Amino acid sequence: MDFRFFCDILERMYTQGLLDSKSDSSVGIEPEERLRRFQARIDAEEKIEPTDWMPDAYRRTLIRMISQHAHSEVVGMLPEGNWITRAPSLRRKAALLAKVQDEGGHGLYLYAAAETLGISREEMIEQLLAGRAKYSSIFNYPTLSWADIGAIGWLVDGAAIMNQIPLCRCSYGPYARAMIRICKEESFHQRQGYEIMLTLSRGTAQQKAMAQDALDRWWWPSLMMFGPSDKESQHSDNSLRWKIKRFSNDELRQKFVDATVPQGHHLGLAFPDPDLAYDAQPGHWRFGAINWGEFRDVLTGNGPCNRQRLQQRRAADEQGAWVREAAIAYGEKHSRRSPP
Repeated sequence: MDFRFFCDILERMYTQGLLDSKSDSSVGIEPEERLRRFQARIDAEEKIEPTDWMPDAYRRTLIRMISQHAHSEVVGMLPEGNWITRAPSLRRKAALLAKVQDEGGHGLYLYAAAETLGISREEMIEQLLAGRAKYSSIFNYPTLSWADIGAIGWLVDGAAIMNQIPLCRCSYGPYARAMIRICKEESFHQRQGYEIMLTLSRGTAQQKAMAQDALDRWWWPSLMMFGPSDKESQHSDNSLRWKIKRFSNDELRQKFVDATVPQGHHLGLAFPDPDLAYDAQPGHWRFGAINWGEFRDVLTGNGPCNRQRLQQRRAADEQGAWVREAAIAYGEKHSRRSPP
């Protein structure tokens, strides 16, 4: 799929009508007063739109978040796409194919939303292909068995939903609106993954062992998906103050653990954490220490599949060059034929 080509259509969807919106009433106002008025709008739960004035730091934070989110959706197609031709039945193959297609669409929505902030999709994709942009560390792990597809749906998409539902209330309008549809589809993906794990857990001893192995390998990387602990996070304070995010990394991680552990027990599977225990006083599941050294290694390009993922994206970009060239040629030819 050539993402640069199809983003043209989606860009129009997210920018439609913006040129007709009211002009920035903060022109000519002192910077301190602009910041005060901007924060007042945030505190009043008003949506910030692309033509509204915003601090440069707010814009940069959104570009970083939305572009990383878009990259994660696109790179996330690779570990699951690896199993489309090896799915155990036609039903499973069709469902997985639809899911991978959804993820590609999510990337397109998000690239289009980021473009409303003044960055081009070409620049974002170039940053990804050059290795300068980050994406979710979870997609740098291999999918070794069919059970991994179930674990990704149950755990990875479950963690994504926990993180993304609050983004539907993000202060930036285009991002919030994009997340509404994405969350609906991610919810389906999570249920699909859990159903795979349930089927395996209720199957033969070998199938249940496969499900257990997948949980053992994907549990800790799924907890890392929420990012570093609050005391180590570099961006959380501003993101929370500007209501880009509604919860901190640690709060979302705890919500995920509390929701997921009972689901795993229902499957009859054991979590790979000897310190996992229910604390009745606050009503939370307490979990062991996360290996943040592994998290940093994967983020810096030393994960099991980092190089492979970027090689695959670069190859796809090169193979799709003819689509972009053909589209440009067609557009130029059509414009010459159009009457003045």
